Amino acid sequence: MKSWRQSQILDLIDKDAVTSQEALREQLEARGIRVTQATLSRDLKQMGLVKRAGDGAYVRPGAERGGAAMGEQMRKAVTSLVRSYERVDTFIVIRTDPGQANGLAVLMDRVKVPEVAGTLAGDDTILLVCRGLDNAIQMEQKLGAMVKGS
Repeated sequence: MKSWRQSQILDLIDKDAVTSQEALREQLEARGIRVTQATLSRDLKQMGLVKRAGDGAYVRPGAERGGAAMGEQMRKAVTSLVRSYERVDTFIVIRTDPGQANGLAVLMDRVKVPEVAGTLAGDDTILLVCRGLDNAIQMEQKLGAMVKGS
């Protein structure tokens, strides 16, 4: 139950700016997870969540360092690591050199590209699961620009 609750906390703070424990507790309750303030406080401390300087929202450790730098890091990684890619309906299959797919997929997950729901990586292949066909087309165009270095 604890690991499920903590995964739901991460899901909530990744999607919305949650600025108080009470708001977080209410959102968890809306998902059917009843939790006391004391338990929630322990979870936040154990998970190492911190408050973002700008708006006071809870974020994962290190996330407050900013998306722009992470986005630039992803652009450089895509430019150097992606060998080919292909869109298949709402999925994009990305090919890398052997051993490079997992690290790139983790970086893509951390950047939280809005068009992408998640990634699945093997040794030299990444599957991007996009949020619908329009988002897949947009992501394909973004990848194309990054691969070309523009």
